[in-house]
Amino acid sequence: MDKYLELLNDLLPLHHDVAGINPALSQLYPVVIVEGDQLLIYDCVTEHSQYQYITSVPAPMPIPKGVRAAFQLEDYGGRIVCVVTPEVFDTLEGYVTILHEFVHCYQYGTCEQPLKAKLDIAQQAQEKGDFMWEIQHPFPYQAGAFTRAYTRFFKAITQGDEWGLEQAREELYTYLGLHDFEYLVWQEWKEGFARWVENRTLQKLGLNENHGGIAPPFSRVTFYAGGAAYIDFLQTREPHLVNNLEVLFTRMAEPLSIN
Repeated sequence: MDKYLELLNDLLPLHHDVAGINPALSQLYPVVIVEGDQLLIYDCVTEHSQYQYITSVPAPMPIPKGVRAAFQLEDYGGRIVCVVTPEVFDTLEGYVTILHEFVHCYQYGTCEQPLKAKLDIAQQAQEKGDFMWEIQHPFPYQAGAFTRAYTRFFKAITQGDEWGLEQAREELYTYLGLHDFEYLVWQEWKEGFARWVENRTLQKLGLNENHGGIAPPFSRVTFYAGGAAYIDFLQTREPHLVNNLEVLFTRMAEPLSIN
């Protein structure tokens, strides 16, 4: 079990170098490594300490190779943790992916739950006992009206066309029903912000940015790319937005005005 300690502690100097990019990278979080049907829990038990092996617990469900996730682990006091499989340590980009999941840990620890509670889609999912709606919501990714509008959204951002961007957002708002639009904005905010921080981290390290999701066919990953691009646009107008995630969410959810 200690075979991962050196690999995991290689994260520390990298984290130190990039922590100033955004407050979402300001701290370290527990890392859980999936090994077979066991979850190996590592944590920094004191401030400025290295990771230490804590314990292992049975995986609550089958977890496939390649998983990169952040979720509450009931067997670790319900704390939010980063969950990965061992090959994440094979590349520098893999370490950056861990930091991407740390952003989700930060979102959870600051404002995610109150924001989510305001969404009608989340309220109805909770009433139905649907705890996987963030992954499994049946969004109309392949519907022509959506793909055309989101393609125009991408094009307007790429070209710096503020009027075109405003029109594309209005078109999306008009076409999508309440739950689908809430879902789009939620994914753009949650995954898009993590992607935005990830790409700034990659930039700082001299690595290629992650633009997965831009090209059709569209899927949930499209909102990673779309959200990151939209956040990049919004922060050029209001630089403080990327340091205030609640206000950022509000800006992303409301109609864009170029006036």
